[in-house]
Amino acid sequence: MQTLDWLYAHRSCLLLEVISGSRAYGLHTPQSDMDIKGIYILPKNIFYGWRYAEQISNAKSDIVYYELKRFMELLMKNNPTILELLYTPEESVIYKHPCLDDINPGWFLSKLCRQSFAGYAEAQIKKARGLNKKIVNPFSKEKKSMLDFCYVQQGAGSIPLSAWLHTYAYLQQDCGLSAIPHFRDVYALFHSSQGIEKTKLRGVFSGDESQEVLLSSIPPHIDPLCIVHVNKDGYSTYCKEYKDYWNWVEVRNEERYQGTLEHGKNYDAKNMMHVFRLLTMAEEIARHKRVIVHRHDRDFLLKIRRGEFGYEYLLQLAEEKMSSMNELFDKSDLPEEPDWQKAEELLWSIRNKWYSS
Repeated sequence: MQTLDWLYAHRSCLLLEVISGSRAYGLHTPQSDMDIKGIYILPKNIFYGWRYAEQISNAKSDIVYYELKRFMELLMKNNPTILELLYTPEESVIYKHPCLDDINPGWFLSKLCRQSFAGYAEAQIKKARGLNKKIVNPFSKEKKSMLDFCYVQQGAGSIPLSAWLHTYAYLQQDCGLSAIPHFRDVYALFHSSQGIEKTKLRGVFSGDESQEVLLSSIPPHIDPLCIVHVNKDGYSTYCKEYKDYWNWVEVRNEERYQGTLEHGKNYDAKNMMHVFRLLTMAEEIARHKRVIVHRHDRDFLLKIRRGEFGYEYLLQLAEEKMSSMNELFDKSDLPEEPDWQKAEELLWSIRNKWYSS
């Protein structure tokens, strides 16, 4: 299978290589990575063989090259990253093969950009919301058990089952539960002190990782000591969010995270910056029928990145911008989607020219 090393050893297969990302947008900082993207074409024997690779990248995915066919497929979907490649400013173009001069980027712009750019923006908003939630609601490393989601009915209220057990110096392992018909997640609780053999009592749950209660066989003449409600849904949600939180802690970009803490707004400012970049670019496509990569609104975007705006304010502004973008696309005379036949003919033409040369 083709790798970056293979591509670097076969640079004659390159059709396009550009500096992309923040440096192409003019939004980079001294700490910004150098993102590289490009297009390559496989030699005929590989393209028609078993080893076709539609995409080559490094582990961080800040270096990505697309095989010509894959590039055209994404272009037909108006993928923002792919459209940006065709509109990359000249100063960010490292190499461009003459056969790409046959491509007129304007042929591919369509109303699909409404969803592709807005979809990316919504994904960035979702990331920002997720980070906000994680910062505002951190999880203790010590994980809760199902016992923390069990409550004993007491009068017109309830108390935690753990507190009830502590009051009577009972262990949950010496208790047994019996389901109550027609009461979802509500159980009668019994204890070995009631003369029930310990071997017949299975405990409330089997272990700290268990998400299910255990049911015991209780003799019919024994009355329960109390009624217990088990919040299974709450515990299941907690377990998922706990796992998500600590997975995020393990893989998060510590530099970006510390920057988020420093500006004190509790959102990933870089994500929010890209929300507005994408929405503004979508507006420009609807208005001017072209993709403007280098950002003229750089000052505003960098203010967002520095955390100079409140989180709720940016969310409201993004909703307003989304509405404005939709109105522009509703009025636009862009086609609903690119011309597939023209794109296929172009794909044939470029590949044939390259193979014949």
